[in-house]
Amino acid sequence: MSATSGKDLGVDTTWNTALWGEFGAAIDMLEGAMHACPEDVWSDPSKRPEWVRNDVVGFWYLVYHTLFFLDYYLSDPAEPFAPPKPFNLDELDPEGLLPEKPYTKDELQRYLNYCREKCRATIRAMTHEMARERRRFGSNDGMLLEWLLESMRHVQHHTAQLHLILRQKTESAPRWVRRTKRELNGEE
Repeated sequence: MSATSGKDLGVDTTWNTALWGEFGAAIDMLEGAMHACPEDVWSDPSKRPEWVRNDVVGFWYLVYHTLFFLDYYLSDPAEPFAPPKPFNLDELDPEGLLPEKPYTKDELQRYLNYCREKCRATIRAMTHEMARERRRFGSNDGMLLEWLLESMRHVQHHTAQLHLILRQKTESAPRWVRRTKRELNGEE
């Protein structure tokens, strides 16, 4: 489908298509880091998660944190937020509550798929008016478009950290993804 195929609806989707291409690539790179991570780097399931030096919990936790806040900022702040099971709202707790156990790759892959589709649906539905709508999360507010760009930067930030961990631990990391192969209006 072309970027301007929505014109019959009075909407030019060029910006939506470009934004999805970049945001989708950022999510694809996060997914690549998850797949490239060996189990011994992912987590030690025999240990309860705990904060260690420099606020680092582990590889799995960086993935979870990234997905949780992607999900959160893609949500409508006028509606109550609830991540899909088995996840909960502890990540929003100012005390830094941690999950009872490390999340598995399968659990976080399902969450990534959920967030990817939520992101794609948000960008696909976004009109010029919606892009300018103000949203408030806690004491921070901004336009929907600003939240999308900030969320994309957040995904990129933590994906870079994950790639660094992989390079340090395995001497390898996934390659750069220029643009997602998933079409904005395509089916998964």
